Amino acid sequence: MSISLSSLILLPIWINMAQIQQGGPDEKEKTTALKDLLSRIDLDELMKKDEPPLDFPDTLEGFEYAFNEKGQLRHIKTGEPFVFNYREDLHRWNQKRYEALGEIITKYVYELLEKDCNLKKVSIPVDATESEPKSFIFMSEDALTNPQKLMVLIHGSGVVRAGQWARRLIINEDLDSGTQIPFIKRAVAEGYGVIVLNPNENYIEVEKPKIHVQSSSDSSDEPAEKRERKDKVSKETKKRRDFYEKYRNPQREKEMMQLYIRENGSPEEHAIYVWDHFIAQAAAENVFFVAHSYGGLAFVELNCCNWVSSSEPLDTSVESMLPDCPRVSAGTDRHELTSWKSFPSIFKFFTEASEAKTSSLKPAVTRRSHRIKHEEL
Repeated sequence: MSISLSSLILLPIWINMAQIQQGGPDEKEKTTALKDLLSRIDLDELMKKDEPPLDFPDTLEGFEYAFNEKGQLRHIKTGEPFVFNYREDLHRWNQKRYEALGEIITKYVYELLEKDCNLKKVSIPVDATESEPKSFIFMSEDALTNPQKLMVLIHGSGVVRAGQWARRLIINEDLDSGTQIPFIKRAVAEGYGVIVLNPNENYIEVEKPKIHVQSSSDSSDEPAEKRERKDKVSKETKKRRDFYEKYRNPQREKEMMQLYIRENGSPEEHAIYVWDHFIAQAAAENVFFVAHSYGGLAFVELNCCNWVSSSEPLDTSVESMLPDCPRVSAGTDRHELTSWKSFPSIFKFFTEASEAKTSSLKPAVTRRSHRIKHEEL
């Protein structure tokens, strides 16, 4: 007879087994009965209740979604917005599906940067060999030669990549609010050179090599009967462990390892690398930075303005207990929307800063990073 149990029933059984095994001889009868019960559980039938395979499309068309003329992600058949809870009571599966869609959108935004914004993709490190891990940034053709103005765009932390402000906004709102594309197009139209950083692209992932451990049981001096008994116990233990692992991680996802990109292994390293190898070499008289969230931490000591989430009207002064940039309201309570909502004010700030610039008696600030390299210590 085959017995199917839910995980809610199975877990207490394992707990009770552990408690019984700690008891005295009087508990042996109960232990034997429970072992017999567990031996008749159909594990394969039990696992059928688990999530579907983590096998998702690799194109927007495969997901049956597309961006409409307003830049909104919509289902190509129903016209409805993206639905996260595609399968009820399967949060992990829904999250994996969302992440798979996010990876497709990242590549889609990269294509827009090249095709719609006419930016070029530049590999880094600039002296990387063919076999080593690489990252990349995006630049306009005149990024290093524009004599007047250069705009540098930096996103925040997390899953976002070059050209994005917030993946959630791209999926649930539209491309304008969630990407840097409106900033790039306006910057180009107003005569700026443009560099788009990619500070979260710090490593590549490869499958972790499997290590096979040779069993030493064959070379043991133990009697054959004792060795067979130990092997049997070992196999039963492995069977239980494999079952637990299958239940905990039923999709058996591959174990991956991270290979970090030289001199770009963190957002901070990336910002320094791009500064030293690109921004410092630019001909522009004025360099302007648009940095969202964590991306702005590297520049708080420069003359700047910080648009923060606030219920106050746009550009209203906001008090701060920190000695960083002057803070003003972005006109929204939602952190991820601050860059988009302050979009017109940012360009107004840049224009006024350029017009107000006059000859200064202060020494010119050289464009190089002021970090101490390890070899200089």
